[in-house]
Amino acid sequence: MNFISYHQDRWHTVGGEDGPQPHPPAVDLSLLTQEQWHAVRDSWPAGLRVGVMLANTVDIESLAADLPRLSLVVLQFPKWVDGRAYTQARLLRARYRFNGEIRATGDVLVDMTPLLARTGFDAAQLRRDQKPEVAERALGFFAGHYQGDIQQPLPAFARDLSIEAGPEAARRSAQKTAELFAGQGI
Repeated sequence: MNFISYHQDRWHTVGGEDGPQPHPPAVDLSLLTQEQWHAVRDSWPAGLRVGVMLANTVDIESLAADLPRLSLVVLQFPKWVDGRAYTQARLLRARYRFNGEIRATGDVLVDMTPLLARTGFDAAQLRRDQKPEVAERALGFFAGHYQGDIQQPLPAFARDLSIEAGPEAARRSAQKTAELFAGQGI
């Protein structure tokens, strides 16, 4: 997962004195609100990368037809206890096969990073008091999960977990199986 710094973000919002411009100019790496995107999508040049910011109350289906044209979808967590953006990310990846970047913004805490990764997020802008190095460590807390997710769609009972654990575990598993059936003519 990529952790985006507020100061080093290469994507830029298009705003004016009174908030977002209703009809923003076509510029590469523009990050638009959903309203801005709807205003310019018919005239947006094909070669320019564009991203859209979505509130967590938006139905992803409303953006489905535009997904092939988008490079980035930013999903917002207004509060860390509001998990609707997790569902939005999973839908983008699993149902709509979105291959662009999905970024979490807002009240994003270190503790959320494992679930962000499991539901399809590539990047996160952590809350300002959170540290990226701690978030990186949090991503390694769990070696695997029982349930399927975006990274591993099959649940644990449908996978060969000895292969996931590495070659040494696979060898031990094969040896235990051989010992179990030794002398039984199997």
